[in-house]
Amino acid sequence: MRKKNLKSAISALFGALLILALTGCAAGPDAMTRNLRQVTDGVEGMSGSIKALNVLLVNQEDGSAVLVGTFVNSGEEPDAITSITANGVLGEISVSTLDEPSGPAIFEGDSKNSSARFPGLNARTSDRVELEVSFANSGPMKLSALVRAKADEFVNVGNLEIMEN
Repeated sequence: MRKKNLKSAISALFGALLILALTGCAAGPDAMTRNLRQVTDGVEGMSGSIKALNVLLVNQEDGSAVLVGTFVNSGEEPDAITSITANGVLGEISVSTLDEPSGPAIFEGDSKNSSARFPGLNARTSDRVELEVSFANSGPMKLSALVRAKADEFVNVGNLEIMEN
C-alpha cells in the first residue's frame, strides 16, 4: 500500500511539473508574465529622463495622422519636444514643456495640452510607423507606433482643441 501511495505522489508531482513546463508558468523575478511591457496598442520608450507612454497614431479622413500618447519628464531639468517625424514626415506640433510645473505633454484626450499632426502620411490602419521624437536636452527617441483607425475609442481624435491649463 505504501508503494502505491509513493507511486501516486510521484505521478502527481510529475503531472504538476509537466503542466508548468507546457504552459510556461513559472514564479519568481524572471517569470514571463512579470516582464510584459506593452499592455495596450500604444508603445513605450525612454530617452534620458523622458518616458513615452501609450504612443500610437490615429488615421484622419484627409490622409494625415494624429499622435496619441503622453510624454513625462522624471528628471529635475526641464526639457521640451522640439520635433516629431513619422516615417520621415515632419509633424505639425504644439507642445507644452516637459517639467514639473507643466506636467506631462498629453497628446489627445480630455486633458490634452499638446498636439501633433502628420499631413500626407497616408499610413494604413494596422501599419507600424517609425516615429522619431527630438528633445531640447535629451537624445532622440525612436518608436515603432501602431496606426489605428479613427473609430471606437479613437473616434474623436483630431477633433478637440487644446485645453488651456
